[in-house]
Amino acid sequence: MVSSETVPAGRVLVVIPTYNEAVNIPTLIPAVLRQHDALDVLVVDDASPDGTGGAVRRMMEQNSRIQLLEREGKMGLGTAYVAGFKYAIARGYEYIFEMDADFSHNPDEIPNFLKSIATADLVLGSRYTGGIRVLNWPIRRLLLSYFANVYTRIMIGLPVHDATGGFKCFRRKVLEAINLDRIHSNGYAFQIEMSYKAWKKGFHLAEVPIVFADRQQGNSKMSKQIVYEAFFILWKLRAQSLFGRL
Repeated sequence: MVSSETVPAGRVLVVIPTYNEAVNIPTLIPAVLRQHDALDVLVVDDASPDGTGGAVRRMMEQNSRIQLLEREGKMGLGTAYVAGFKYAIARGYEYIFEMDADFSHNPDEIPNFLKSIATADLVLGSRYTGGIRVLNWPIRRLLLSYFANVYTRIMIGLPVHDATGGFKCFRRKVLEAINLDRIHSNGYAFQIEMSYKAWKKGFHLAEVPIVFADRQQGNSKMSKQIVYEAFFILWKLRAQSLFGRL
């Protein structure tokens, strides 16, 4: 648990999108909550058929720091985060996290983000700062991810090592400055788009090194569509920047 003296004042919300994560969520949420007393969790569940929503509701009965936003069906990662961001803004949270539900993002890293956000506007968890910190990935997927980030820096100039990662902490003002109603991307593309728009609006981005461990339970949400969307978002963002439409 991080000391309150090292964290800027303000409430913290960790947004966790879920789809069929009933096996992970009962263990993950307590691991997140013990990181800081001012931290709450919002699960955005897309009508998981495995009962994820029900598992969260049972936990809510015992802990008021757990919140649940249930949606009518599988609507995608990007829209889940946008819904979570709007929820956080409406309820006055000052710092808003993105985090996966499958333990690929270690909750014990949260204090490092909270320390870094004191001097930054958006903190990104980086798998590729000072080396490669990825566990249990096949070499093909690792190379694809690594060189996708190199290509991203070349294409749009985003000055970070890991633009496609999904472990982040935003200051509230960053999310308020981005027109969330115009964010329609998912997966890697969503991560690139949010960080790029924050950077182009003049916000300070920082990276903290993390270790990314591939999920041990449940099924991966990775698909070819996610990869293709990330490739095309770079051209879209470049064009929007040139024509001043970000």
